[in-house]
Amino acid sequence: MTNTHTSRRDFLGLMGMAAGAGLLKAQHLPASRVAVGLCPEYNHQVVDTLSTMFDQLGGIESLVRGKTVAVKLNMTGGPGNKLNSMPNQMTHWVHPQVIGAVIYLFGKAGAQRVRLLESAPFGTKPLEEFMLAAGWQPKDFASAAPRVEFENTNFLGSGKTYARFMVPGGGLMYAGYDLNHSYRDCDVFVSLAKLKEHRTAGVTLSMKNCFGITPCTIYSGPAPEDEPSIVPAGYRSPMHDGSRLPPKSAPPLVDKTNSKDPGYRVPRITADLVSARPIHLAIIDGVYTMNGGELPQQEPGWIHQPVHPGVLIAGLNCVSTDAVATAIMGFDPMADRGTPPFEKCDSTLHLAEQLGVGTRDITRIEVIGTPIAKARYKFPPLSTLVS
Repeated sequence: MTNTHTSRRDFLGLMGMAAGAGLLKAQHLPASRVAVGLCPEYNHQVVDTLSTMFDQLGGIESLVRGKTVAVKLNMTGGPGNKLNSMPNQMTHWVHPQVIGAVIYLFGKAGAQRVRLLESAPFGTKPLEEFMLAAGWQPKDFASAAPRVEFENTNFLGSGKTYARFMVPGGGLMYAGYDLNHSYRDCDVFVSLAKLKEHRTAGVTLSMKNCFGITPCTIYSGPAPEDEPSIVPAGYRSPMHDGSRLPPKSAPPLVDKTNSKDPGYRVPRITADLVSARPIHLAIIDGVYTMNGGELPQQEPGWIHQPVHPGVLIAGLNCVSTDAVATAIMGFDPMADRGTPPFEKCDSTLHLAEQLGVGTRDITRIEVIGTPIAKARYKFPPLSTLVS
């Protein structure tokens, strides 16, 4: 007869073996250098700083030359969502000066095509119209490199079918995700994010920026039950709160709990997405930004303040890049739920690390350019910014 009982000593031994296996796995995760540059203002220094940082990463010519480069922007929220009447790009959007500099440097490095992507909250209208409503000039971006295109990825756009990305290993929340064709029809995928805190993800950096690549025709509340369809621009409430499943045509839910906790769901979906649609280059704009969350005026009682870290961050591994950015914000990238910045959520850094995307361990990441200690700009924990 087999003894099915395990002593406490045996149990602790098994736990130690599991922990050792986890440590061994972590030691073999991808680790790449991350470049940090001080940049006090949005002017000519942005191009100079990014150019130096790209050189420090080993150059981007081999990455982009002759390639189609897709750049996911961070323009979350509508143009009217402002903090103290400030331009959005000074608080929670990536700045057009940074976008233009990135396009220029990609063109200079020989990119065949640069395609700017964002899920604009204007339904099916072109991304250019959203930019114009924000007071930006798309023609300035178009002139920064030989061939620049724009795509609103909230729906099919110029594609005929959605592109399916399955999560290696099966996924944490969903088995896969159906996305706009532009996330497939590219050779290089770049996440161009803003340095910010986030209520349900702790921080929103290059990885969380990719939460917005999911089209509202599939992943919003108004999406139909059977298959994607054009819907009014909608909040991705099912992704946040599990209020309903995506259409039956989309890859299925694999998380058996189907938790309604946004602090559980959002980090897992984010980790899924960056595992399924890998980021080749992560760039984070922290010249000017804000604290207190990802959007101004999102919730009553939340305190938002404009801040000026004066920093740009870039890396070839999104987990390592976000880990360095988290450390620059004054937080521990090895922290988990219950510790700032993850007071009420699971750590996307940890979850993406578990999926094998990269390491969050600063001791294994080569930081080049400005040291973290010199670039650090401490953000207050979100729990202290509620009135």
